Amino acid sequence: QVQFVESGGGLVQPGGSLRLSCTASGSIFGIWIMGWYRQPPGKQRELVATISRGGSANYAASAKGRFTISRDNAKNTVNLQMNNLKPGDTARYFCYVTSDASYWGRGTQVTVSS
Repeated sequence: QVQFVESGGGLVQPGGSLRLSCTASGSIFGIWIMGWYRQPPGKQRELVATISRGGSANYAASAKGRFTISRDNAKNTVNLQMNNLKPGDTARYFCYVTSDASYWGRGTQVTVSS
């Protein structure tokens, strides 16, 4: 069984910043991809950013230039630094990892509003 600890969500004004963090633990070995997806209200889940074990990052177009993904392989942790947040970034953000299978966290809410 895989457990996730996700943190860093909250309410922020437009233009503000948040840092999301996710640590995976339990019966999980050899994590290859770690990343974040989000689900805006009333919409489908969508990619935000992923990062490989070797550090290669992939960003959605909406995230490029504003968000930075990083990971600590020793700690099975992935972080997402989000800057210049916009109301359109409001969503529930889900941690995602792949090893022998794909696993999802329960998510953390990010609300961007004045």
